[in-house]
Amino acid sequence: MPFARFTRNSLERGHIMEPEWMSLTTEIWDQTIPDLGTLSSLELVRVMNAQDKTVALAVEAVLPAVAEAIQRIVERLKSGGRMFYIGAGTSGRLGILDAAECPPTFNTDPTMVQALIAGGPQAVFEAQEGAEDDLEQGAHDLAAAGAKSGDVVVGISASGTTPYVLGALQWARKEGLSTISISCNERPKAEQVSDIAIAIESGPEVLMGSTRLKAGTAQKMVLNMLSTGAMVGLGKTYRNLMVDMRPSNSKLRDRAVRIVMLACDVNWDRAQQLLEEANGETKVAIAMGLLGTSPEDARQRLAKAGGILGRLTAF
Repeated sequence: MPFARFTRNSLERGHIMEPEWMSLTTEIWDQTIPDLGTLSSLELVRVMNAQDKTVALAVEAVLPAVAEAIQRIVERLKSGGRMFYIGAGTSGRLGILDAAECPPTFNTDPTMVQALIAGGPQAVFEAQEGAEDDLEQGAHDLAAAGAKSGDVVVGISASGTTPYVLGALQWARKEGLSTISISCNERPKAEQVSDIAIAIESGPEVLMGSTRLKAGTAQKMVLNMLSTGAMVGLGKTYRNLMVDMRPSNSKLRDRAVRIVMLACDVNWDRAQQLLEEANGETKVAIAMGLLGTSPEDARQRLAKAGGILGRLTAF
């Protein structure tokens, strides 16, 4: 039997001894999918779209674990801890993407949510495939970044077997950090070194083994939930508005005005005035508008409320 025709079924029939990677659903060759090379462009994207529709359902099945992870992250961040994403290849790049969005979206300190990738910054733009095989480097990278007890590490690995990620999680657990893993296979190895394991069964890829596809989409969906859920828990939102956003360009300044308008039920001119008086701090401007008070008093009231706009009336 040619190598290309080995599937899980053939292995289970005893044709060959099953190597580790063949136990991973992300590595299975799904022969029910039509040969992409024989399809028109429209037919091809319809096949891919049909496969992508299954991803949200796979994520739905692990929502309790995602919710538990959010609670753990909020606890650590509220206590002054930080969150470190760590991964290799596509998984690492997705972590970098999510971490990079936190400062502009939620006005977080850049050190609060950080991301590390096997192979270092160069791996963001140029694949460093061999770097993920180093079991010790993940631990070294976390230590070099200053990760310590009180922080939380989120290991991202589609297979759940990436040595770089496993080594990082193992070290983190030993050092007293909270450990969370995101993978796309049932009972991944990462589960063994994780306080909370998010194991999404995203299934075989339309292009065998190309885990930047369904697995990547599943990981991105979960990362969206983790960071957004954590920031909601930290009071970075109000009535589904990004009230802690950083208005650092023209588009975002306009968005900040609209957010103040919606939160305070005022017109454009009044919202702009509030923002100017608040030195561009969206949350302070909203507190001023809601309370009818000065910037100084708004800041004091916000501080007493733990920075949560929804609690302002109690102070």
